[in-house]
Amino acid sequence: MTIYTILFYLIAALILFATTFAVTRRNMVYAVIYLVLSFFGTAMLFYLLGAPFLAALEVIIYAGAIMVLFLFIIMMIRVEEKPGTFFPKGQQLPAVLLCGLYLAAFVILVGGDPGGWEPLTAAQALPKEFASYLFKHQWLSIEIASALLLVALIGALVLGRRIKRGDAPTTEER
Repeated sequence: MTIYTILFYLIAALILFATTFAVTRRNMVYAVIYLVLSFFGTAMLFYLLGAPFLAALEVIIYAGAIMVLFLFIIMMIRVEEKPGTFFPKGQQLPAVLLCGLYLAAFVILVGGDPGGWEPLTAAQALPKEFASYLFKHQWLSIEIASALLLVALIGALVLGRRIKRGDAPTTEER
């Protein structure tokens, strides 16, 4: 085993644990912090695999901009924790079934293809070429993503103002 292989598995374990903690935390701020840790781990993997531009994009876009937006929305909405189990009983069986289905698909796809273990050839592109391709061919998806983020921000503002003024519907009105 080389040092790069050891680093790969350590970083992959860090990503798995951080993502697991992000999904299972009841406090939303802690969940976002664990998700940021997962994004930094993903950026480290990109850098380790020879894609420093993607690593920089991962840190700037995901760990930076989107997570700040998530924290902003969480703090504006003021999500409060509810007592009880983390997953309601009605959601546990479907979650276990879906996990089993995805695990079976993973085993079939990875284990069933003997050519799947061959090393891939490295694909390299300069950041200028990547950006040119992205903005020439994928501009619509970029605009849709930015519009969705804008709608989420406006929704958080509306929800935050309703709660702040006391205009939230009572339990009888719901």
